[in-house]
Amino acid sequence: MTGRNRILVVDDDQKIAGTIRRALVFEGYEVDVANDGVSALRQMREQAPDLVILDVMMPAMDGVEVCRRIRAEGATPVLMVTAKDTTEDRVLGLDSGADDYVVKPFSYDELQARVRALLRRSGPQQQSMLRYADLGLDLLTREVTRGDRQVELTVKEFELLTYLMRNPRQVLTRGKILDAVWGYDFGAASNAVDVYIGYLRRKLESGGEPRLIQTVVGVGYALRER
Repeated sequence: MTGRNRILVVDDDQKIAGTIRRALVFEGYEVDVANDGVSALRQMREQAPDLVILDVMMPAMDGVEVCRRIRAEGATPVLMVTAKDTTEDRVLGLDSGADDYVVKPFSYDELQARVRALLRRSGPQQQSMLRYADLGLDLLTREVTRGDRQVELTVKEFELLTYLMRNPRQVLTRGKILDAVWGYDFGAASNAVDVYIGYLRRKLESGGEPRLIQTVVGVGYALRER
């Protein structure tokens, strides 16, 4: 995979949502979880995922209504997941704007195949270039520039910078960064984030440029200008 596609999993069953999330993280995706429709719509606007995996049966606002609202705001692909398998249910889901439909219980191989197909289909519309201040990052060529200067990064440094640039000005905790970039939590004692932030800073500031990765004392880091 070039870059890391971001997926929002929406399911009120936290166990199921967690299992789907772990399966997708293992495949290299960035994954966020929402447990109700209102949270899902808020995260859609804040995080702009590349794909939404949406359960139909949720209290208060069901998946059909959530899908209609997502579709009213844009073209983000939606994979609807449900225990209902009648023709009428499938038609209702697809008519609400879903791009694909999978019935529980499903194999995770099938789910991942459908995810890959939807991301391929929407791929040309996805943004390949990320920019913040004088920093540029190309997800396709994996090139990074600071002003006119090319910056050579390792795979993990590139993934860390990608995550920061996809979340500019946001304060990101060490735990959240570990989970998103390394795919699992190293534990509270891990200093992996601090070490790699140090690597990035040295490379991004080697030409005397001002610092863009700021330390938020007691919390984590944020990509922002002073």
